[in-house]
Amino acid sequence: MSQTAPELSIIIPAYNEEKRLGRALARIRDYFASRPVGPGGIEILVVDDGSTDGTAKIAQDWAGQVPFLRLISNGENRGKGYSVRHGMLEARGRIALFTDADLSSPIEESEKLLAAIETGNDVAIGSRALDRSLIFAHQSRFREIAGMIFNGFVRLFTGLPFHDTQCGFKAFVRERCRIVFEQQRIEKFGFDPEVLFLARRHGLRTAEVPVRWAHDSATKVHVFRDSWLMFADLVYIRWNWLLGRYPVTRP
Repeated sequence: MSQTAPELSIIIPAYNEEKRLGRALARIRDYFASRPVGPGGIEILVVDDGSTDGTAKIAQDWAGQVPFLRLISNGENRGKGYSVRHGMLEARGRIALFTDADLSSPIEESEKLLAAIETGNDVAIGSRALDRSLIFAHQSRFREIAGMIFNGFVRLFTGLPFHDTQCGFKAFVRERCRIVFEQQRIEKFGFDPEVLFLARRHGLRTAEVPVRWAHDSATKVHVFRDSWLMFADLVYIRWNWLLGRYPVTRP
């Protein structure tokens, strides 16, 4: 691996992703091969969340061929939030972006997030809700309505103004945002509102950016079980804030 710090770290949380991971890594490699992002290039961090299939082996095989890829292991299944946090704290890039292994938002859409960062934002989040014409494979109507209801609760409990906090495609100026992931406590699917709440609490400028997106029927989010858990996480965020667990260090 080059000793020059990469410009961009791409973090892929992966749990039992042997069927999709190789395809995603090939698309990312090929895309950035023709679009250099700076003198340090990119690094890819696959965070294996205690997979029981061949996910780790696929990542290891790729790491043997691609010097800018690293496999990080959680040791056991901890959850997507923990995996993103682990990857963010291990990343070396000036900008760190996390994306789902299915690339529901095509990696080409990263240009939009990086452009938002370059205009002065500390955080850029992909959004399905700002321009629904960009969705080229919809979820079921039930899932879409459930997502809208959840977003209403996000606004109520956290005060966040965003239309879509759950899109798994977000970029951060790493050093400025490190405090966010150091204070992050939620380890499962409900971590996104906590991360954005912390970013706002620490005065980080956040842009919501419409991106292309396609639903993958192999999603691991269970609409009934995980919706209740994510609602509980919103209560947990509010509770942590009231207890002073998100301290802001003043200069």
